[in-house]
Amino acid sequence: MISEAEAHPDFTGVDPSLAQSAVAPGPPPLDAWQRAPYLEWSMQHIADFLPVHPISRGERVTPMPSVPADLALIPVAPPWEQRSASFEDVMAMTHTDGWIVSRDGAIMGESYANTMLPGTTHLLMSVSKSLTTTTAGILIGDGVLDPDAPVTAYVPALVGSGYDGATVRHLLDMRTGVRFSEDYLDADAEVRLLEQAIGWAPRRRDDVPGTLLELLASLGAEHEHGGRFEYKSCETDALAFVIEGATGIHAADVMSRRLWQEMGAEFGAHVGIDSVGAGMFDGGVSAALRDLARFGLLYLRDGAALDGRQVLPFAWVADTFAGGADSRIAFANAPEPTLMPGGMYRNGFWFPYEGSEVMLALGIHGQMIYVNRSAGVVAAKLSSWPTPQDGEKLLWTLRAFDAVARAIA
Repeated sequence: MISEAEAHPDFTGVDPSLAQSAVAPGPPPLDAWQRAPYLEWSMQHIADFLPVHPISRGERVTPMPSVPADLALIPVAPPWEQRSASFEDVMAMTHTDGWIVSRDGAIMGESYANTMLPGTTHLLMSVSKSLTTTTAGILIGDGVLDPDAPVTAYVPALVGSGYDGATVRHLLDMRTGVRFSEDYLDADAEVRLLEQAIGWAPRRRDDVPGTLLELLASLGAEHEHGGRFEYKSCETDALAFVIEGATGIHAADVMSRRLWQEMGAEFGAHVGIDSVGAGMFDGGVSAALRDLARFGLLYLRDGAALDGRQVLPFAWVADTFAGGADSRIAFANAPEPTLMPGGMYRNGFWFPYEGSEVMLALGIHGQMIYVNRSAGVVAAKLSSWPTPQDGEKLLWTLRAFDAVARAIA
């Protein structure tokens, strides 16, 4: 474990005794790596037992100065039950592997546990989606990718599938009519079949396709495209193939050249791949915590990196925060509870509050990037929740970052 005092010698904020102990049982069985006692270890060691494609950093690194603040005892409002908690309490009780809080690009607090170090790459789960949609946004700004074009114009292999008639915009906002269950506790749900197709889980059914693209091509449609918001991991995998179809380059290399290197990442990242090298961009990216803060800062700074280099199109950032004309209506009609009344989903990001400039990138098992434009705050948290989804832990984390943003704004 490394504390703030070790990562930043002048930091005096969070008590390192709150860190959780780590269990490192070594490479896990393929059918058990997402469960205890392996989960904490495997979240930080994907490349040690599964194939990955690198997302390389460049020579330029944008500096993030350290301006330590005492965040530990900031009070956090409870989401449901009436009990008091501090920021450090919330981080301790939500299986945190690492967290970081920055204001206007300066690190105000940073902590690591469970063998994590500042340079450790940690599986991001569905935070990967936000990196992928942002890469698409850069291409849209360049005119290389048309958000209103059919998905099949870029990925001919999906002709005849449920993606017929869907547009790139539908993928960005999770509004296709493709049939896909995201029930993580159902072994036969498409989200679990996808893991079998890419080799992240043992093959339990002979009819599961052998590659990610074949799995996407096998999906049918259950309703018209462009209607309600419905969270489906397959949408971002299809988007990655769109990126490759538009550029002729592996999506990981596009992400590296146009996003990771341009924003001045400090550490390299990587993405899990299937048997033919296709990237699992719905949840397979692993990256270091500080680089998640650098990524979030792009949206705080209208697309500019900390050294002023324009990385994202201004129009893309503005559109992401504004949403579409019916984004909130589509979100309200979601078939599953979102725990975000009045919120929306746009361009791969969650907006939990109506009339607020708070934006989230979220992943199962407790991954989060938090951007609060009004407060100038970007925070991130990497975790190893025992279960894929936990509404209580999610809301505690969101409330904790909200409290910190109010306190340091």
